[in-house]
Amino acid sequence: MIGYEVDGDGICTLSWDIPGRSMNVLNRESLAAFEAAVDRALGDAAVNGVIVTSGKPDFIAGADLEHLLTLHEAGEIMAMCGGFKDLLRRMETGGKPFVAAMNGTALGGGLELALGCHRRIAADVPKAQIGQPEVSLGLLPGGGGTQRIPRMIGIEAAIPLLVEGTRLNPQQALEAGLIDELVPPGELMAAAKRWIAEDGNAEKPWYDKRYHPPGMAVQSPAGYAYFGPANAKLHAKTRGNYPAPQAILSCVYEGMQVPFEAGLRIESRYFAGLLLRPEARNMIRTLFFNIGDARKLRARPKDVPLAAYKRIGILGAGMMGSGITYVSARAGLEVVLLDTTIENAERGKGYSAGLLERAIQRGRMDEAGRDALLARIHPTTDYADLAGADLVIEAVFEDRAVKADATKKALAVLGPDAIFASNTSTLPITGLAQASDRPESFIGLHFFSPVDRMQLLEVIRGEKTSDDCLARALDFAKRIGKIPILAGDKRGFYTSRVFGTYIDEGMAMLKDGVKPALIENAGRLAGFPVGPLAVLDEVSIELSYNVRGQQRRDEGEAYVPRISDDVMELMVARLGRKGRKSGGGFYDYPEDGPKRLWPGLADHFPPSDDQPDVEELKKRLLYVQSVDTARCLDERVLTDPRDGDVGSVLGWGFPSHMGGAVSLIDTVGADAFVAECDRLAQAHGARFTPPKSLREMAAGGSTFHANS
Repeated sequence: MIGYEVDGDGICTLSWDIPGRSMNVLNRESLAAFEAAVDRALGDAAVNGVIVTSGKPDFIAGADLEHLLTLHEAGEIMAMCGGFKDLLRRMETGGKPFVAAMNGTALGGGLELALGCHRRIAADVPKAQIGQPEVSLGLLPGGGGTQRIPRMIGIEAAIPLLVEGTRLNPQQALEAGLIDELVPPGELMAAAKRWIAEDGNAEKPWYDKRYHPPGMAVQSPAGYAYFGPANAKLHAKTRGNYPAPQAILSCVYEGMQVPFEAGLRIESRYFAGLLLRPEARNMIRTLFFNIGDARKLRARPKDVPLAAYKRIGILGAGMMGSGITYVSARAGLEVVLLDTTIENAERGKGYSAGLLERAIQRGRMDEAGRDALLARIHPTTDYADLAGADLVIEAVFEDRAVKADATKKALAVLGPDAIFASNTSTLPITGLAQASDRPESFIGLHFFSPVDRMQLLEVIRGEKTSDDCLARALDFAKRIGKIPILAGDKRGFYTSRVFGTYIDEGMAMLKDGVKPALIENAGRLAGFPVGPLAVLDEVSIELSYNVRGQQRRDEGEAYVPRISDDVMELMVARLGRKGRKSGGGFYDYPEDGPKRLWPGLADHFPPSDDQPDVEELKKRLLYVQSVDTARCLDERVLTDPRDGDVGSVLGWGFPSHMGGAVSLIDTVGADAFVAECDRLAQAHGARFTPPKSLREMAAGGSTFHANS
């Protein structure tokens, strides 16, 4: 696990290489082995200096999060932090020089271990990442990062790196002062040995009480001017939902006013406090484990051979088709982009060209890379050009007849082994597959806009979709870098259906006489990127109105009216306010300034004199989504609670501190959630009524997730 080798010059190399792991992590076993190796080197008179490196392609990824989730007592958490910090302190003060030879990525605790060395030398591997990203999982660096980094590079330079969880490449880390030297990969060990032989300074300045870190002190005019506004800016950004950034700021503020070792104890207390909060456990479970499992294709049928993709077809060069084309070509695939006119198809290719030009301007791509990617996109109007495609994705107008026509024309030229997918957000796949003579090879792939930035891909299996087709669709998702979830074949599937409850509830509040600004602020304070009225403007009120109309026509007398139907009919059919793209909806969009709520809303939805508490509005917006997600699990629209969390967080920005729409129920507790839903149902309508399964869960004290 930890290699130990001493050369003829007395230089000891400790090499991390945990068996059965793709990356090294800090856990009980690896830290115990490393501690034994460090103590052995410090006690060995033949050792003059120590190199810490890795036998894997990367250095150390960080702490073992699975182990962290097993800790439920503050004392044991602080003991764990204290043990790691004591080890680093022995390295710093043991009198022998330690140098970290960082051959690749060093994140979280891995970087903190390197910070405990007297020098850090990194291999110039541009893809490597160096940083303290713990804040992205609701935590803070627990191995001294909040104390060493400010003492190394100063408070003002350190806080953004810590609070934002910035990941730097090695060159950026050198410029930031996190590493001391950058060398070609083949020269890493030689450089480490050279430093020990020629310098080997085994002192850390912060153990000297006279040491003054660079930049401002906390108790100084500059410090006073910095921390006050920093607190306000943090709260404006987190809205009080994410405690980790505030805890990091407090660690630096308090720790930089006391001796280094006292600062380490302060950090441990804050770390323990965060790990015991639900936010960290929710974020670790969903953002790390569940998203990681989805990325690894957890739901893929096991006995199907891995699909190899070379050439695909895209039907429709609109916004979605153009986006799918770009991410597919970026993944190295040949893409036939088909539309009704060559001008439309070329315009769709131009979307990729525009994205690539911006990438060049930002230094993320060169002209040769751009030209190679664009050469893989072939605009056309001829269905015959689809011959030889492994997969065709239909992304035409959301109309069943239009989709059926495109499907039949494409299938007429495809080989028998090709699969066909529809990028629909609402129309059932089984119905669309009726246009195919091979429904077993027909599947839904619901992409999210903008496709180049949204990671989620909702995969919908029709009644006749085969395991082979499902597996190949998931292989395609992985090939183009998307995170797939599975959804059942019911109207709206999972994401469109439950996202619709958020915007519906916003319109219901408008009908209740809640002031529009209060509705929008409640959405943002709950943790959503934008309020429900603003997001519907962006999606298009007209589009939602037309989708609802299609559903009404399809279902006939079985259609159950939604609380927002009359609001959308008023806005679209009577007032002509169809959304942002049409010039205005719930908001006005002046050319000379930012958007603002349309004053005319007050005429059509007069505000009541008695405005509700914002906490009640936040609860309505959150609970209406979670209770419908529970129904999706009952109805097999979702087959796994993990997909419900991943889909809600990545699909429409459900607050990640809650862990997702399913995890919210676990966080609140099923009994309390059911009681509140019953109260909300009595006050606002049956849409809040919890399903029988939730009542059974509440009675039995069970949860959706085992580690809630």
